Amino acid sequence: MSAILFFAGLLTIGFFGLKRQVYAAWFAGFLFWWGAPLWLWLILAVPAAILLVHPLRVRVVTTPLVRFLKKAGLLPVISRTEREALDAGTVWYEGELFSGRPDFARLLREPYPELNDAEQAFLDGPVERLCAMTDDWEVFQRRDLPPEVWQALKDEGFFGMIIPPKYGGLGFSATGVSAVIKKLSSRSIPLGITAMLPNSLGPAELLLHYGTEEQKDRLLPRLASGQEVPCFALTEPHAGSDAGSMRATGDVFQNEAGETKIRLNWEKRYITLAARSTLLGLAFKLRDPDNLLGHGPEPGISAALVPSNLPGIVLGRQHDPLNVPFFNCPFEGKDVIVDVDTLVGGAARAGQGWRMLMEQLAAGRGIMLPAQATAGTAWAARVTSAYSVVRKQFGMSIGRFEGIAEPMARIGARTYALEAARRFTCGGLDQGAKPAVASAIAKYNFTEAMRDSVNDAMDICGGAGISRGPRNMLAHAYFSAPISITVEGANILTRTLMVFGQGAIRCHPFAENEITALENGDVKEFDFAFFGHLGHVVRNLCRSVVLSWSRGYGASVPIEGKTRRDYQKLSWASSRFAILADMAMGMYGGDLKRKEALTGRFADIFSQMYFGAAIIRRYEAEGRRREDWDFYRAALDTAFGEIQSSFEGLYKNFDAPFVGGLFRGPLAWWARINPIGTGVEDETVMRVARKMQEDGADRNRLTAGLYLPKDPEQAIGRLERAFRASLEADDVAKRIKQAIREKKLPRKPIGSLIEEARSAGIITDMEVETLARAEALRNDAIQVDAFSLEDYKKTAVDGGWPEPSQAPPAASEPVG
Repeated sequence: MSAILFFAGLLTIGFFGLKRQVYAAWFAGFLFWWGAPLWLWLILAVPAAILLVHPLRVRVVTTPLVRFLKKAGLLPVISRTEREALDAGTVWYEGELFSGRPDFARLLREPYPELNDAEQAFLDGPVERLCAMTDDWEVFQRRDLPPEVWQALKDEGFFGMIIPPKYGGLGFSATGVSAVIKKLSSRSIPLGITAMLPNSLGPAELLLHYGTEEQKDRLLPRLASGQEVPCFALTEPHAGSDAGSMRATGDVFQNEAGETKIRLNWEKRYITLAARSTLLGLAFKLRDPDNLLGHGPEPGISAALVPSNLPGIVLGRQHDPLNVPFFNCPFEGKDVIVDVDTLVGGAARAGQGWRMLMEQLAAGRGIMLPAQATAGTAWAARVTSAYSVVRKQFGMSIGRFEGIAEPMARIGARTYALEAARRFTCGGLDQGAKPAVASAIAKYNFTEAMRDSVNDAMDICGGAGISRGPRNMLAHAYFSAPISITVEGANILTRTLMVFGQGAIRCHPFAENEITALENGDVKEFDFAFFGHLGHVVRNLCRSVVLSWSRGYGASVPIEGKTRRDYQKLSWASSRFAILADMAMGMYGGDLKRKEALTGRFADIFSQMYFGAAIIRRYEAEGRRREDWDFYRAALDTAFGEIQSSFEGLYKNFDAPFVGGLFRGPLAWWARINPIGTGVEDETVMRVARKMQEDGADRNRLTAGLYLPKDPEQAIGRLERAFRASLEADDVAKRIKQAIREKKLPRKPIGSLIEEARSAGIITDMEVETLARAEALRNDAIQVDAFSLEDYKKTAVDGGWPEPSQAPPAASEPVG
């Protein structure tokens, strides 16, 4: 009994994260109650004094520990580029989830932003008109946007959405830009990509944050008006995510006139808009052997804005990314001479390019690709929900089959979750946060969710999904899904190296401070961080034990009602995640970054906790709509199910010395029988699918923000018309089925009973017309495109592309 009381007290103190003095008081009280002998008091007094008396602890423990760690080489080696990537951006709400004790009151205070009047007017006006001007099938056939669309993009300010009005731009918020890209992408992915690039990482973004006033005044108005078309070039054949391997160079020298110049040489690829650009954003390694700029002989990675018409620049070639016709290009420069003031920020910012890129990617990853992925997923929901009603098999709409309802509900749950996370993340960005880890979570999970949703939609639509033509509404999204997976950092590396690798240092409340203090030899700062870290570990260990045994009910959360349990589960997941992350970092040390199968599972848990928080925030911000409960439930139960699966994978594969057996045995068994989540229940799946197949506010709210033309000559307009007609006809058909059950009509296919039903007064003449109209519209909507052999052989309206060539064009060929 004494031992139980003793450990119960320790768990309670640790659970609430009380100070070391409280532990000491508890030990002393227990020793006094137990009647401990004097010699035990004296023995325990020594470590107690060392831990509680700060100067003594620093002298006796911390100083020798710092010496040992540095001498043993246990300090993680962090390169300059790694350090700049780690330091980029800020820590936002994702830090709460990594802490093990998330502050839900803060979550409920986080903004869930709406569009302002100017943004809404732009969405209803120029965006709507631009979408109407764009025919996606025509874009794919011609392999380019129409000239009038290009002109409208420039004239209406689409290339200057992030540029402030003082420079002629629109000055939109992250929420506004995201909404525009979402709507454009729902109409045509090449259209969305083309508008995306100038408002993402590139010349305008870099100028706004790092440019000189002269550079801003000269270039931003030209970028805002479309007089300058930008691109940004980072990726090379030998350097993708590994920027340290970059081979592009810029050598500083003085010409014969004594002017300081830079000689650039580069070979880049996968650069969006490069062939159409007039202003090239370029990342390269700057070398200054004579120290003319005053930053030493190797200033490092720098960024410059280079006019595309300079001698030595070779443009004009085009990659073909899975047949998706946007301008994605290789280009190169040989001995291109530029002035020093082409450096972003001038000579003063030489060598700061990598930091610039990382800081702006920290924000940009959370806007553009998530907006596109949300559009793709919501589009899949809109198409499949209608098609599953219109398309019949075995005499009834395919949406009534549970096999179809299951993938459709997955699409619906993802649509709700992605819109929640899109708005949540943009809200943080609009408040000034630049959350590098949250943005990486968004980029990875949004694009993967879109790919999964399009695959599910293709399965539901079958032949209508794979047959290309103007009637097809999914094939182009299917083509483009792997592209978004690949760009802005391939998802494999984003998951393992950024979400958890960067998150483990940036989001941890003490890890980065420990590393920095060791690097600087700051013993006092290391003492604070190290012992704070120990307290953090003890607290999360206690919280994890208590919450595991209580199945999360022990968590105190600031909410009542049926959502209270979800907050408790999220708190439970956070505490378990935090202690396991600390254990992994402590036991594997520097080898953890090579255990990518484990770090990937940590990343999955972290990601789903972030999405869980976003889903909860959306449901609260939108007033806990009863109509949204099933979508909320499906989205959140999906997240909890994936968290549970990843935890089980961690326990099963945790092979650290000495404790590996404990994790793979008893702890893995306990995790399986005591799950945080078990996935979505079948009843919820069926309710979500049914709601998606109803023509009403729920379906419209789920897919809000898309471009949905009503013209029946367009594919989605034709399908929507047939969808509504089919629902009207189904109401009529129900009465015929009821008459069959009541034996007022013979048991035959409904189509053969229409005249008998009319004669018997079961349906009216008008309802007969409703059935006939629905059947005609159904038949029209399920047709797929077919071509003559001659037309089929054409790859484009203008005669097709030439055969791909590996050889670059000569430098004398026209630029642009």
